[in-house]
Amino acid sequence: MLGRKKKTEEQAPVQVRRRMTIRGVLSFFIVLTLIRAAFMGRYENVFVCVLALILFCVPMALEKRLSIDIPPVMEGIIYCFIFAAEILGEINSFYTIIPYWDTMLHTLNGFLVAAVGFSLVDLFNRSERFTFRLSPLFLAIVAFCFSMTVGVLWEFFEFGSDQLLGTDMQKDFIVQTVNSVSLNPSGLNTVVHEPITSLVVNGEDWMEFPGGYLDVGLIDTMKDLIVNCVGALIFSFIGYFYVKKRGKGRFAASLIPVVLPAPEDGDGPPEGEAGEK
Repeated sequence: MLGRKKKTEEQAPVQVRRRMTIRGVLSFFIVLTLIRAAFMGRYENVFVCVLALILFCVPMALEKRLSIDIPPVMEGIIYCFIFAAEILGEINSFYTIIPYWDTMLHTLNGFLVAAVGFSLVDLFNRSERFTFRLSPLFLAIVAFCFSMTVGVLWEFFEFGSDQLLGTDMQKDFIVQTVNSVSLNPSGLNTVVHEPITSLVVNGEDWMEFPGGYLDVGLIDTMKDLIVNCVGALIFSFIGYFYVKKRGKGRFAASLIPVVLPAPEDGDGPPEGEAGEK
């Protein structure tokens, strides 16, 4: 037991260095992107870079504020997610250049938010200040619901931004077939599948470009919520077995924060020892 504890203590500084290396390298690229955007007069991109740097400080602030330890693997994933979403996705247009980039990030977002929700409840569940104990299944359900709630709120934000600010956060999808009961001439509740063969908008034939009717956000919203659900389910499944078999899941343990032990009165150096040093 002592040997295992000593080995863990030796690995901790290595993990911390790796975590800080990831944070430092990504911060360096963000600063370069910020300088380049400033010289080009793209102040919107400058704001995105500043926001990314602020978000990079959130994990360490939470650790100090809540007296918890975020595992290096989890913290590294968070840094990479922020960089991929803000710098690569927004500034470098990966959302439109690389297929399924947005889908990948929404899936990872559902996974990460479920981990946050699970960790918050699990920290309370293990705290000695609370008398109730929640079952592993309930913890997994709470994590899933927390992740889906955050996903829905984000879609509300995207919709509000598109409507009020004229952005296009809800990306459009090309629709080439209409499936609707409204097109049934008999008025019955039977779906009619009508392919779009001709579409003229403002005198231009949209069947040549973009290739059909543009769905304005509905498909994108549902796709984002579906992949968010997939990510939330994956982590809820992992978290369930982590609590079920506490201490036996290395992968889950690398993603779930732990409460730091409070310093005991006897942990400090004995009286007179500091003077001798």
